Amino acid sequence: MANMSEKLTGNITQKTVLEDVVSQAFNFSAADVSAAENAKAQICLVDFLSCALEAADLPWSRQAASVAAPYGENSIIGEAKNTTADDAAFANAVRGHGLVREDMHTGSISHLGVIIWPTLLALAETQKISGTELIRAAIIGYEVGGRLGREVMTPEVARLFRPTGLIGPYAAAIAGSIALGLDQETTCAAVALAGNCSAGLNEWPHNGADEMYFHPGFAVRNAIRSIRLAQAGARGSLSIIEGEAGMLAAYARQKFNGAVTLFPNGDAEIISVFNKQVPACNYAQAPCQASVIALEKAEVKADQITAIKIKTYDAALNYPGCSHMGPYKTPLQAKMSIAFGVSAALVAGEIAETNYSKLDDVEILKLVSVTSFVIDDELNKAYPEKQGTEVTLSLNDGRTRSHSLDNIIYADDALIHKRFADAAIERLGADKYQTIINKINHIDELMDSGSIVQNCQTDNLGAQND
Repeated sequence: MANMSEKLTGNITQKTVLEDVVSQAFNFSAADVSAAENAKAQICLVDFLSCALEAADLPWSRQAASVAAPYGENSIIGEAKNTTADDAAFANAVRGHGLVREDMHTGSISHLGVIIWPTLLALAETQKISGTELIRAAIIGYEVGGRLGREVMTPEVARLFRPTGLIGPYAAAIAGSIALGLDQETTCAAVALAGNCSAGLNEWPHNGADEMYFHPGFAVRNAIRSIRLAQAGARGSLSIIEGEAGMLAAYARQKFNGAVTLFPNGDAEIISVFNKQVPACNYAQAPCQASVIALEKAEVKADQITAIKIKTYDAALNYPGCSHMGPYKTPLQAKMSIAFGVSAALVAGEIAETNYSKLDDVEILKLVSVTSFVIDDELNKAYPEKQGTEVTLSLNDGRTRSHSLDNIIYADDALIHKRFADAAIERLGADKYQTIINKINHIDELMDSGSIVQNCQTDNLGAQND
């Protein structure tokens, strides 16, 4: 008998979009994971852990850990504290997002890694999940989050709703359900329930407030609760994506036309994810990088700059906070602002985390005041596959120096591994660093992937050597 949610059209049964997506996800087996996808998932996991460890002592990280229940068996990264799976996932997601340096999926304007990895690592401490299944589940989470995000995240939606908070619960719920080995009906229920937890308004850039840091935490905590509710027999609306009050109608104000196809022509969304060099907003990456190169070409100091012109594209300037010209109340406002990021990089001669604490620096603010933007048609056409820019510096001797990039300069594997090694050795010690990286490098042989996060604690509580 056909599922009751299927619509009858003559003698043909039509599944809902959610049922079709889940069915496709179940058809993607561990054997279907390519070497490139496996390697990308591993480097994204390393990058997530690096960010979480580096951000462990930032205020929002400490706040998230402080409200975690003082009981449970799950690990908070970079702490000795154990808590519940929900609270550990929340705290770890906030830590992974704390530097604003997490991985980025441009098509959905979402940070999927800070959603998927905290969910999977928390669940892996409640039920034994092999490394192979962890990777498979993560790739499916990136795929579903990326494909759904491409459907719903228009510029108008992104101005109002935080993409990571909107898409995150769907990605987390399906990744977690797959990793736990739930059946298709229960997985559909979990994802549908999680869709009701989509949240995150983009008002924070206008106020310099902290909500952004907690959006991934809300998403993963609610996704895990949705999974547990589905396991207990709760049902969700299977038309949650295309229904008259579903995701697309509610957020994008549009009807769904067509289908969501996972891994079309063998292409995986995780491969299009990039890892940041710069601890700032996605849209500030290339301008900051190009500005430093232009300064080096000019062979001058920042005090000789009289004007800065930045060529960019509509999506960059339309995203909340990116066109902000001050005043800057918090480092987060500075990290979102293209003008501040470029100006601070020029004054420092480099792009560094410390740039974003200099909110009242006179020299930086002077450069912000002489910064202008030009929308470039070619850059618009290239987005989102490429995010290019051109930065032109006008100098007090009448010269100009420019540098253009056709895309962001991504963090390569060597940089990601170095950042993780530095952070892990400093906070956890060399032995734990080596244990963790060995587990990730040999993840196909790992029988209990929960041991990865257990070894991310600052003492031996719960650490395993599987």
